Amino acid sequence: MASKNVPEMFGSLVFNDEVMRETLPKEVYKSLHKTIEEGKELDITLANAVAHAMKDWAISKGATHYTHWFQPMTGITAEKHDSFISPAPGGKVIMEFSGKELIKGEPDASSFPSGGIRATFEARGYTAWDPTSYAFIKEDSLCIPTAFCSYTGEVLDKKTPLLRSMEELSKQAVRVLKLLGVPAKRVTSTVGPEQEYFLIDRELYNKRKDLVLTGRTLFGAKPSKGQEMDDHYFGAIKPRVMEYMEDLNEELWKLGILAKTEHNEVAPAQHELAPVYSTTNVATDHNQLTMEIMKKVAKKHGLACLLHEKPFAGVNGSGKHNNWSISTDTGKNLLDPGKDPKSNKTFLLFLAAVIKAVDDYQDLLRISVASAGNDHRLGANEAPPAIVSIFLGDDLAAVVDAIKNEDSSFEKTERVPMQTGVDVLPDFMKDTTDRNRTSPFAFTGNKFEFRMLGSTFSIAGPNIVLNTIAAESLSIFADELEKADDIDKTVMEICEREFKDHERIIFNGNGYDDAWVAEAEKRGLLNLKTTADALPYYVEQKNIDLFVKHHIFTEVEVRSRYEILTENYCKTINIEALTMVDMAKKQILPAAINYTTSLANSVATKKAIGIDVSNDAAFLLADKLTKLINIMYKKIDALDAAIIGAKEVEEGQPLADYTRDTLLNAMNELRAVADEIEVDMSDEFQPYPTYSDMLFSV
Repeated sequence: MASKNVPEMFGSLVFNDEVMRETLPKEVYKSLHKTIEEGKELDITLANAVAHAMKDWAISKGATHYTHWFQPMTGITAEKHDSFISPAPGGKVIMEFSGKELIKGEPDASSFPSGGIRATFEARGYTAWDPTSYAFIKEDSLCIPTAFCSYTGEVLDKKTPLLRSMEELSKQAVRVLKLLGVPAKRVTSTVGPEQEYFLIDRELYNKRKDLVLTGRTLFGAKPSKGQEMDDHYFGAIKPRVMEYMEDLNEELWKLGILAKTEHNEVAPAQHELAPVYSTTNVATDHNQLTMEIMKKVAKKHGLACLLHEKPFAGVNGSGKHNNWSISTDTGKNLLDPGKDPKSNKTFLLFLAAVIKAVDDYQDLLRISVASAGNDHRLGANEAPPAIVSIFLGDDLAAVVDAIKNEDSSFEKTERVPMQTGVDVLPDFMKDTTDRNRTSPFAFTGNKFEFRMLGSTFSIAGPNIVLNTIAAESLSIFADELEKADDIDKTVMEICEREFKDHERIIFNGNGYDDAWVAEAEKRGLLNLKTTADALPYYVEQKNIDLFVKHHIFTEVEVRSRYEILTENYCKTINIEALTMVDMAKKQILPAAINYTTSLANSVATKKAIGIDVSNDAAFLLADKLTKLINIMYKKIDALDAAIIGAKEVEEGQPLADYTRDTLLNAMNELRAVADEIEVDMSDEFQPYPTYSDMLFSV
């Protein structure tokens, strides 16, 4: 990578602002910028000019096709490719791309999740160009980021409500800032999503039916060494992994993705990639691309990239930390406390808005990170608990307490030099507060780090919620401030009131401590341990009213999303259960029987020549395995019965509850006995690669 010209490479496959300035007529370029900045409808003449320039640029980069690239409710992206060719006289073709084709596409909407909004026979849907996110080249196709809706107008994707939430946050924030005398025409939420993942040898991956079909290991005994020695975290990156990371960086940089930080994570074979901040919409697009490219590059290197939240039991799973902040078009970070946060009324008001939002809508934040995969991770001493709370740090908590208690004697904490005790080391200033990795929603200097997201998640959902609930708080504050005679006085009254009313959500302690669970219950905080527990809150009236009020979703769209998430939860676990039965019957059971038979043959041979086998190791092990095999056979039958029983349960919440209480329990019981058998199996008879094989293979 040292020989690469990174500045020249960066964004080389993106139709970005620099390319637009070079390829578009000056007036067209200005008009497009004005359209984007003011959110006005795109004129077809303007669209034709942009489409022509975009097509010529894409062809110069080797593109032959274009696609409207969108983000349906599957959690991954979708694309339908059309070539630029059009027939010309003499049996020739010309390369064409019109403004109409740029603005609108028409994919089949019938096979995408809709939560009952669309029947199978109702196929028509539309994609619409999102000019706020740059087009790019991927595998010889021009990819145009788009929104996706049904023929009847209902939202079927994640981009449309995200854009709506960003607009609403901007609208309400600008109202507040205008009253405070802070110049701003627009306010934007920004995000930097840290992405965790595992890398294992692809040959081993292909031998694990559970990894291929479900993304996680459904069986597997804990290895003799895991992460106990803490030697992988930030350790030296192995050559094969470094080659992968270098290749990955290059591919991401070409697409204008600001891949910045890379390191080994806590668990063996686990790593992390972190980008520089960008606007939430662009960050969402980039993270979807990042996950896709991570897998493709891994395959090129003979590796498999695992993005499941818990691919291996007994070691840390993977999350995605969503670093969220709010900034004005003038570059002011509204969550930056400055040198004197107690006197920074703008910061305090926006802090109060976030605290109020998180407390009032803790259920929505929990729902925004709910999935079958993430249920294995939350609260497991590797991720925050399922209880939503805010960490402010000692310094900021003291400011909040002083305002809440009307304490005018508060003195801000001064930063002090770090004392290393070694003269040769350079001096540096110590932060005024520590970090808290157990907090779900932690203030980290000038942003909030939402740490509950699972690694496979699209960040759209959590940020739709964050933007919307913050907009709700700000709209309430703006209503109040617009009636105030004394703005400064009212600001402080609002802050004092909200800090008091929502103090229960602030917790600076150890989120892993059992005492916190009891304390949170006393405070009235929700502890929604599973996705099945959390999802019913989505359709509570206060949450429907929130989304409808801010024009994020209609009530029909909220209920459709509840149906989609519930169905996804049930289907995911049902696929896992079917895979477990298949592996148990066709791989584990035969292997265990074969090994036991070999032991029995050894015992029979010894007995035939007069050796006492009553205390023989082979005899005792065969006896133990035989008993375990018989137990396992019964557990397979029990899981089979649970799978069949699910077909008789009403779809929706009843099936989600059955899946959580019956199906998962039967799966866990089967796994327990299968893993016990694995521990006693000879390597020669293991039916698939073990945890030790996979976690230390790269």
